[in-house]
Amino acid sequence: MKKVLKSLIQYPLYIISLLPFRVLYLLADFLYLILYHVIKYRRNVVRVNLKRSFPEKTEDELRSIEKKFYLNLVDIMVETLKMASISEATIQKRLKITNKELIQKFYDQKRPVMIVTAHYGNWEWGTPIISSLYPDPCMVVYKPISDKNFEKILNGWRSRFGAIMVPMKSTLRALLANKSETFCLALVGDQTPVRSETQYFTTFLNQRTAIFLGIEKIAIKMNIPVVYAHLDRVKRGFYECHLTTLFENPRETHDHQITEAHTRFLEQIIIKKPEMWLWSHKRWKFNELQGDVR
Repeated sequence: MKKVLKSLIQYPLYIISLLPFRVLYLLADFLYLILYHVIKYRRNVVRVNLKRSFPEKTEDELRSIEKKFYLNLVDIMVETLKMASISEATIQKRLKITNKELIQKFYDQKRPVMIVTAHYGNWEWGTPIISSLYPDPCMVVYKPISDKNFEKILNGWRSRFGAIMVPMKSTLRALLANKSETFCLALVGDQTPVRSETQYFTTFLNQRTAIFLGIEKIAIKMNIPVVYAHLDRVKRGFYECHLTTLFENPRETHDHQITEAHTRFLEQIIIKKPEMWLWSHKRWKFNELQGDVR
């Protein structure tokens, strides 16, 4: 029965993914009207997040960011769907890494690399582009979702060019099992830690924010260079990714230095172009439980 359900979802999505980009973006425009104006998908969450993050902005400015965010969100939806059938040549044409030699430099030194990114731009395209450009193994850490059928489909799209999908709780085990000297470990740094594992808070976008410490712990334990991947849109359907080395030798850092560095890096990116971040994510749900309304 599970296989039947998976097929009923997977094959229609694959057929839709074969449509040209121009048709998919027409679909995205329609989805925008439905999500934003009809069902008002998480609009209250987005508005509260924006207002608390940018208390200095006017209502008109906040509404402009809000609408641009939803336009970006629907594009990400259809672009993620396109991953089911997109070719390596097409993904490499539409997402350019401006300084891809940075990762190769560490590989030439026989060192693995940790790539940190966020729910910014089209983060989903980061997985196929890294695994298509470099022959070395690319392990992508993901947070499991409740719908296991869709999780399998989505991970199948993500891993089409060789990426190894690793559930968050299995990260260390996967690293220890990997015998290669050179590999890439990709993580999304703005994940909200589960409440039982929340150990560190900082101020992020004017709010008290729980930060996931896994990046720092893994980097220090294995002394893996930490590289931030800033993925930004050039125009509709086309992106650029710029890589920045945050730390070459994590064991030389002090407590929470790595965590603060990638958090501040993301914060500055969001401030410059806020509509590209995932504002519908309940990033500050712990604050709501504690009555923090800053």
